[in-house]
Amino acid sequence: MLKLEGVFGGYGGATVLRDVSFSAAAAEVTCVMGRNGVGKTTLMRAIMGLVRAEKGSIQLDRLEIANLPAHEVPRHGIGYVPQGRRLFGPLTVAENLEIGLMTRGRGHAVRESVLDLFPRLRERLGQVSATLSGGEQQMLAIARALCLEPKLLLLDEPTEGLQPSMIAAIRDVVVGLKAAGVAVVLVEQRVEAVLGMADRVAFMDHGQVVETVARQGLDAKSPLFRQYVGV
Repeated sequence: MLKLEGVFGGYGGATVLRDVSFSAAAAEVTCVMGRNGVGKTTLMRAIMGLVRAEKGSIQLDRLEIANLPAHEVPRHGIGYVPQGRRLFGPLTVAENLEIGLMTRGRGHAVRESVLDLFPRLRERLGQVSATLSGGEQQMLAIARALCLEPKLLLLDEPTEGLQPSMIAAIRDVVVGLKAAGVAVVLVEQRVEAVLGMADRVAFMDHGQVVETVARQGLDAKSPLFRQYVGV
């Protein structure tokens, strides 16, 4: 599904990603963990073409996407929910969803299936998105990405600052997407959230994916969390 090999990239003269190799499979949730500043968000942005890969390969279903313009990447079936949500605040819930639908030419049926996942948004279609609660805004950001009918969904810290009921709702959606065959890449700092969703966990350090392990080999006290995530 998704495969990165030998990827370097960064900002200006600063290299953040150093020889990154990483993969994500269909019908799996791959969580990316690491301390602040190790390159997790930059990895997501490189996949989306928002950070240009200076070297290396980024492939989606064997199609090289590393050199595509950023606006072309979602059209190949990659949905992205960035940290901070990045909604169009002055637009309504319905208008934000419409932007997602336009990306790959999807219509009413897709919107209805997405709203079935987030019934609270159905009640707020005419509401300006900037006036939603934090949890509702996160739901809308995910729903907008799902309007692409993605085969790969990138989520950058989607549970940050949310109450437990919202976290549970997002977890249920992620698990449902996995069951539908979607590949999910999730950047997350909360160990309990990772253990509740992941099939595999990729640990980043100093701009590299240094270790990838199966979820079955981990628990809350695993040394890997202390080594790569602990303060």
